[in-house]
Amino acid sequence: MFWRALALLLALAVVFGAIAFVHVGPIDVRGLARHPPGRTAMMLEREREARAERRYYQESWHWVPLERVAATLRGAVLVAEDDKFFTHDGLDWNEIRLSAKRNLRAHRVVRGGSTITQQLAKNLWLGSARTPWRKFEEMILAMRLERELTKRRILELYLNTIEWGDGIYGVDAASRYWFGVGAGALDASQSIRLAAVIINPRRFSPVTPDERIENRIKTIASRLRRRGAITEEQYRLTLGLPPEAEAPAVDSTLLAPPPTSSPFDTLAVPPFETQPPSFEPPPLAPDSGTVDTLEILR
Repeated sequence: MFWRALALLLALAVVFGAIAFVHVGPIDVRGLARHPPGRTAMMLEREREARAERRYYQESWHWVPLERVAATLRGAVLVAEDDKFFTHDGLDWNEIRLSAKRNLRAHRVVRGGSTITQQLAKNLWLGSARTPWRKFEEMILAMRLERELTKRRILELYLNTIEWGDGIYGVDAASRYWFGVGAGALDASQSIRLAAVIINPRRFSPVTPDERIENRIKTIASRLRRRGAITEEQYRLTLGLPPEAEAPAVDSTLLAPPPTSSPFDTLAVPPFETQPPSFEPPPLAPDSGTVDTLEILR
């Protein structure tokens, strides 16, 4: 019985995969290496929704090169959405397996397993429609994106096309709408807040976050601080914590001169690290510790 069910699932996967390949085969992926995309499938879908609901709709979208996006924003997005971005080939098979197990137990989608590359494919060409073969289309396009483009180009495309509010697309438009500054002028707190609302940018606000987003902000900030991508001062400012008290000034004339040598000089003293406040973090991209800090700060 088990093997019969497994064979049926494999047969369905082959059929859906073939249908998906026929649908996405003609899509030009290679051209994105040289030119920015036009209006995306997600933009067109939101416009149709607004027209059907007879409500006002206006798009705000400004393209900026990756080097003009604040490094902390790049790092925060990777930590929040796809911690293994620079090491996977477009698909995170371990995350797909874990998400499938959890969704099967819950009998509904409670955890996504999409990488940034898959999300880019969805935003550019597929929209939010859910068909039996849509996931296969997303996976095929993600592998093609990884084959034709560099990682930095994929991240640049993603940050410039992602939805960040109703009619707000791309990091520069989001930065100006929410904080009144360009993408390159975002500070650490603003960057982390923008990354925290990617899960549902039309529902959540980076300016007035609810409890769920506050917890995501804490998780992202904690991970960035632990990896040296933000300072202790930036971490505390992001979480609204008071600055660390400065040590009182000492009259050096009252201090005895240091000894020329000490038996303790050879002892290795581990660095002290202030622990962040206790909280229960919500689901985020698993903290694998694989984000290339040097890469995101370039």
